[in-house]
Amino acid sequence: MARAFLVVLDSLGCGGAPDASEFGDAGANTLGHIIQARQGDLHMPNLAALGLGEALQHSSGMSSPWPAARSGVWAVAREISKGKDTPSGHWELAGVPVPWDWHYFPDETPAFPPQVLAALQNFAGGSLANCHASGMPVIEAFGAEHLRSGLPICYTSVDSVFQIAAHEEHFGLQNLYDLCQDMAGILHKMKVGRVIARPFVGSLETGFQRTLNRRDFAMDPP
Repeated sequence: MARAFLVVLDSLGCGGAPDASEFGDAGANTLGHIIQARQGDLHMPNLAALGLGEALQHSSGMSSPWPAARSGVWAVAREISKGKDTPSGHWELAGVPVPWDWHYFPDETPAFPPQVLAALQNFAGGSLANCHASGMPVIEAFGAEHLRSGLPICYTSVDSVFQIAAHEEHFGLQNLYDLCQDMAGILHKMKVGRVIARPFVGSLETGFQRTLNRRDFAMDPP
């Protein structure tokens, strides 16, 4: 085989992993819950023909709303990597299980340890937020101070990520990418899976909007 295409339907799980409860995801079954919400009226003929319904039933025990698969080959996999994060799933789909535990930041303020805050001080003169947060709320909360001070907005989540939000024009898009690259060199050594650039535009008068120029600086597979 000269070439293969691996297409990932991110966030369309059909049955929770055995350790889902350890991450607050007991009973996870996104596809199954969509089918239930639509009372079985979900039109996915091509994926159903490839065996999506059989995979759903085998993985979660839920009955498939579609006829039996007509083409393709289907299977269900159980992840052996430990953790809740995007790189683990993508790497393992490609045959590279993660041989370590990812680092997650505690849900406290500041969420980042002194060496990370010192690196931000060195690379950017400091930082704002430094906590667990969602993308737009943290930009709305710290956007005015960001424009005034020029300091990047840094936050994390339940995933193994370090996210940096900055204004594309006032801070500079390339400057944001460069900062993420610099921080990735430190954070990847800590087994933080991704440093994510979260650029935004707008003003206090018009409001802020995130742009499509997000960029993920992910660890290389081992």
